Amino acid sequence: MHVPFEGLGYIENYLVKHEYEITFTQFYNNNFVLPEIKDIDFLVIMGGPMSVYEENDYPWLTQEKAFIRNTIDAGKKVLGICLGSQLIAEVLGAKVYPNNIKEIGWYPIFKTETCNQSTLFADSINSPVVFHWHGDTYDLPNGCEHLFYSTHCKHQAFVYKNSVVGLQFHLETTEHLIFGMLEAGKAELTTDVCIQSETEISNSLFNIQTTNLILQNFLNRFLLT
Repeated sequence: MHVPFEGLGYIENYLVKHEYEITFTQFYNNNFVLPEIKDIDFLVIMGGPMSVYEENDYPWLTQEKAFIRNTIDAGKKVLGICLGSQLIAEVLGAKVYPNNIKEIGWYPIFKTETCNQSTLFADSINSPVVFHWHGDTYDLPNGCEHLFYSTHCKHQAFVYKNSVVGLQFHLETTEHLIFGMLEAGKAELTTDVCIQSETEISNSLFNIQTTNLILQNFLNRFLLT
């Protein structure tokens, strides 16, 4: 975790149900502790308002990137969400940079042909409406398969060696998470082409059920097969 208001959300519900033991590394606390890679089965890298290239402001980013690289090299399952996906992309050698348009709110994503052939999202609907809160984007890392795109962001999701997945969007959202992000990020809710108002976002919370189901089905395939 990089900020207290971007937690696991529905992912935690899923892991508890399947009797995983969960530990947290909270980089916003000075006394954060990273686990031993040999002791973990699944690494989840959450979001945050910082950028992967802001090591001067967030010096722990350097340590986190090394940990992510070592975890991938150890063959562990890794899932990165929003900032987490950008960290994975950079660790795998891709460039991360500001997108032309910031996406905040409920917008559809679209499957690539590769995604249609992949089992990870085989049963998800073709253009689900999901929650976005990101200003950066990245090039597709070498050796990765491109899974989803949106109207204004080409690379919304990718998979690497069937064991590492990056998602720019938030399938894990709960009402609690969204209200926390809205409270912390009010200054970003400007009138722009792909930025919804707090009211628009709040009025579309019915999408949470669908996105959580997509995430559940993905985790079933990603972790249990």
